Amino acid sequence: MGIVTPGIVPATTLMAEPVPAWLGRWTAFAADLRFSDLPEAALDRARLVLLDSLGVIAAGMREPECRALAERLAARRTGAAPAIGSGLSLDPRDAALVNGAAGTTLELDEGNQYARGHPAIHVVPAVLAVAQEIKASGADLIAALVLGYEIGARIGIASKLRVTMHPHGTWGTVGAALAVAKLHGADAAMIGRAIGLASSLGLSTSRRTMLEGATVRNTYAGFSNQLGLTAWDLAESGFLPERDGIGTVYGGILADDFSADAMVEELGARWEIARNYFKRHAACRYTHGALDALAQIRAESGPLDPDSVRSVEVATYVWAAQLDHPAPETMLAAKFSLPFALAAALVRGEANTDAFRDEARADRRILALARRVMVREDPAMTAQLPSLRPATVTLTLADGRKLSAKALTNRGDTEDPYSADDVRDKFRALAGPVWGAERSEEVIRAVAGIERADGIGELLALVA
Repeated sequence: MGIVTPGIVPATTLMAEPVPAWLGRWTAFAADLRFSDLPEAALDRARLVLLDSLGVIAAGMREPECRALAERLAARRTGAAPAIGSGLSLDPRDAALVNGAAGTTLELDEGNQYARGHPAIHVVPAVLAVAQEIKASGADLIAALVLGYEIGARIGIASKLRVTMHPHGTWGTVGAALAVAKLHGADAAMIGRAIGLASSLGLSTSRRTMLEGATVRNTYAGFSNQLGLTAWDLAESGFLPERDGIGTVYGGILADDFSADAMVEELGARWEIARNYFKRHAACRYTHGALDALAQIRAESGPLDPDSVRSVEVATYVWAAQLDHPAPETMLAAKFSLPFALAAALVRGEANTDAFRDEARADRRILALARRVMVREDPAMTAQLPSLRPATVTLTLADGRKLSAKALTNRGDTEDPYSADDVRDKFRALAGPVWGAERSEEVIRAVAGIERADGIGELLALVA
């Protein structure tokens, strides 16, 4: 009689479906790509992405839970892969997990506004672990990083992740697997096997973790890196993937509306890593438009007494408007609170890493001001996503004056990018307390010339 239940397709029909053309194009493209094929714009950004990632990982490794995890894993088994900034050496798979977790902990890792996520931190720890293990060259590392970034970001662009999910730990697993396969010199068939296997290994991530401040969220990217390495082990061992796992998982399981065309549009001409953004505010990117608008107000009005601010009104897009809790209980929750981020920036002068720690969250001036911040969605602003991330901030002062400013996008985005010097200054600020100024400059020089290095041992010795 056949199948009559909607949405259920018989196995005979499924098995008759051909391998999608986009997947064949992608695997051939990835297998054939060489470092020399990459345009300078992608190379320049890849070096900065690597440097930025090393800085945020090292700084994040100083957080108690990251350090404790690294020590726990080091006590269980050791290896040659560094837990960056800790002085500990781990098994490569453990290092991929710990470095990925540390890199998200401070909410300072780079991202891609079109993918609606953070591709690099899902790939960098994996490529560092594998490149060291197989003694790959610096040029090979960069090519793998760019490819892994590209496919992860494009899956994010090509699909609509479920609104209940957090993007960390989802398509980043495919990015890590592709980067690992590329470093191992895989041909198109093995690349297809690895990324197909990885597509089934994404986590069931919850968006509520960021709102509640549940720091399990910080492990999601770490597991993507670790699972990317596992996907390659599975592929090499003979495990087989679904025929079009990416299309299935991101077309109806974790996400909807998967577009095969978006996966190959301008493939090899438009590089997603060259359209990335860097962050300077140590908070969720959804807060950045409002923080940038506040900075405009402060620049135009001069010094402001926070106690003179009677109210703060914020109009912004839907995802930023969701971050309206004024009294976050953890550092992570504070980074996902627009009222707290604005109040902390007003009282402390900036939304840096210390602005969200225990001392700041116990500051009665900040907490009182956060309760005077009102956040609402402006549907017209929501309609401008993803290319723009607008916010209007209006302060009402005790003397009745109103001070207002609007940001259309975030500082650091493609439309208003930070310079290379800005990114290097951010690295110095994060890395200096970990390695000291002189060693931090050595890391900057090593990354700047990474493609000329026969291996990455020297770099990893510097960042251990």
